Amino acid sequence: MNSCVDSAPRTETVTFNALDGYPLTGTRFAASGPLRGTLLVAGATGVPQGFYRRFAEYASGHGYAVLTFDYRGIGRSRPASLKGFEMEYLDWARLDLAAAVEQVDATQGPLFLVGHSFGGHAFGLLPSHTRFAGAYLFGTGAGWHGWMPLGERLKVMLMWNLIFPVLSAWKGYSPWKMLGLGEDLPMGVYRQWRRWCKFPRYFFDDPQMRGIEEPFATVRTPIVAANTLDDLWALPRSRDAFVQAYRNAPLQRRDIDPTPFGHIGHMGYFRPAAQPLWDEALDWFAQQA
Repeated sequence: MNSCVDSAPRTETVTFNALDGYPLTGTRFAASGPLRGTLLVAGATGVPQGFYRRFAEYASGHGYAVLTFDYRGIGRSRPASLKGFEMEYLDWARLDLAAAVEQVDATQGPLFLVGHSFGGHAFGLLPSHTRFAGAYLFGTGAGWHGWMPLGERLKVMLMWNLIFPVLSAWKGYSPWKMLGLGEDLPMGVYRQWRRWCKFPRYFFDDPQMRGIEEPFATVRTPIVAANTLDDLWALPRSRDAFVQAYRNAPLQRRDIDPTPFGHIGHMGYFRPAAQPLWDEALDWFAQQA
């Protein structure tokens, strides 16, 4: 692993290889004060690691070492061109996140996962999930449009069935950035995501993914699955459809009233206004430790 010191204090840019050798880039945040443990941040689909920087800085200031990173094809782990870039959506879990776990220093206290949306999917696919003392998931859901309110459901169906098929065929990848929806997505991610969102229980209901639920059943790590009531992409009923796969893990479902925050939605869990939610997660990690 190669590393270089970042310009920001108490951070370090790190490069490491995924399990298949693909180069990835991450950022380490050193813990301030007495070390309480280490957090690995598993981000959402199409969301670069920089989005989680404020949370990582906050956690580091409360005694946690933190590692964020970009999945292949995203942010600082993106190739020169996404056109023709071949990958499977679950490479992010099985190859990239799995390699990030190996970058964590085992002497840095208990290890915890902070998952956002897809990060909550990825945790169940990790062969190394036994290394974690706890996982706190924000906004993880099944992705099916039927779990969404009618207005959002119609928007999502328009996006999947008309807008992105046309734009993706034109570009050779899925140009989410063009519409202000996040990072551009490799074609393999777009195609599989679009397919799995047709099923009420996401990839668990896909006949082509037979057996994918089995590794989730092996997880025994304590989990909190927190979803706000205004997260239109992952309302609590969508979360429940997915997290039931963690059937042998101690699982707490947390429904968040967004009223005190004004608005949270699917992305607001990691914006500064959500700091009370960060405190809840850090307090819960301390209890697990």
